Amino acid sequence: MLLRMGREGRRGLVRMLAPLMAAAALAATVVVAGLAAPASAAPLNYVALGDSYTAGAGILPLSSTISPLCLQTTLNYPHLIAHADGFDLQDVSCSGATSGDMTSSQYPGVAPQFDALSGSTSVVTVGIGGNDNDLFVGALVDCGVTDILDFLNIGSPCKDIYGNTFANDVSGDASTIGGVLQGVHARSPQAQVFVVGYPDLLPQSGHCYPTMPLTTGDTAYLNGIEEDLNSMLQSEASAFGATFVNTFTPSIGHDACKSSSVRWINPIIASGGGISVHPNPTGESELATFVQSALSSKGL
Repeated sequence: MLLRMGREGRRGLVRMLAPLMAAAALAATVVVAGLAAPASAAPLNYVALGDSYTAGAGILPLSSTISPLCLQTTLNYPHLIAHADGFDLQDVSCSGATSGDMTSSQYPGVAPQFDALSGSTSVVTVGIGGNDNDLFVGALVDCGVTDILDFLNIGSPCKDIYGNTFANDVSGDASTIGGVLQGVHARSPQAQVFVVGYPDLLPQSGHCYPTMPLTTGDTAYLNGIEEDLNSMLQSEASAFGATFVNTFTPSIGHDACKSSSVRWINPIIASGGGISVHPNPTGESELATFVQSALSSKGL
C-alpha cells in the first residue's frame, strides 16, 4: 500500500505516524526500565550488644531508646556506623553490663540484651567481658586505692598484693564469653558476628601520677591484664566463628595519660564528655572507624 502511494503521500503518512511511533517507543522504554530496575535493598539489621565501652557511657546526648540508667549515647560506635552505612540499628548496649545480662534483665525495664536478636539479624557486634568478675572496675579501683599515696613511684604495690588474681579471672571468663557467642549464633544463625576488643587505657611505658594514680610498675601490670583480656576475647572469637576487632593496638598513644587533644580515653577526672577511664567522643568515633573497617572486610 505504502509503495503504491506517491512520494508526497508517503511522506505525509510518515509524518502522521511518527508521533505515535515515538510515544510507543517511549512507553516500551519505560516498561523495560521498570522491569529491569532492582528493588531497593532493605537495610541490614544490626544489633549492638555490650557494656559501657560500647554504650559510650555518659557522652551526651543520651539515647532515648533505652533506659537512661544505661548511659548510652547516640554518639557511640554502633550509632555512628549505622548512620554511615544505613543499617537498621538495635543498640541494647548498657553501662555496667556483664555477660550475664545477655540473658537477664540488668535494670527494671531493661530487657535481656539477647532479646534484640532474631533470625533476621544480619550483623552483631559484641563488646563484653570487662565487667565480668568486676575485672576492670576491680583492677582499676584496687590498684588506684593501693597506689594513691605512692607519689614517689616506688615499685608495683598493686601487683605485689594481687599477683595473678585478675589474670586468673580473665582465664576463667573464657568459657563465659564462648557461651555468649554460642547464644548469639543460636538466635541469629545468619548473622556475621564481630567481637570488639577494648582500647588501650594506659601508656605503654612510664606513668602519669596523679592524672592516673598508678606507679610505673602498676601501670604496666594493668596493661598486662587488659592485654590478657583482649587475647582471650580474640581466642574465643576465633573458636566460635566470629571476627575479632583489635582496638587496642591502633589506640596506643591515645591513652588516658595523653593531653586532652590527643587522648581517646578519659582520665580519672573526666573532661570533654564521657565518664572516667572510658572513651570520650573522639574515642567512640575512632572505635567506629576500626569496627567499620572490619565490617567492610567482610563485605558489609
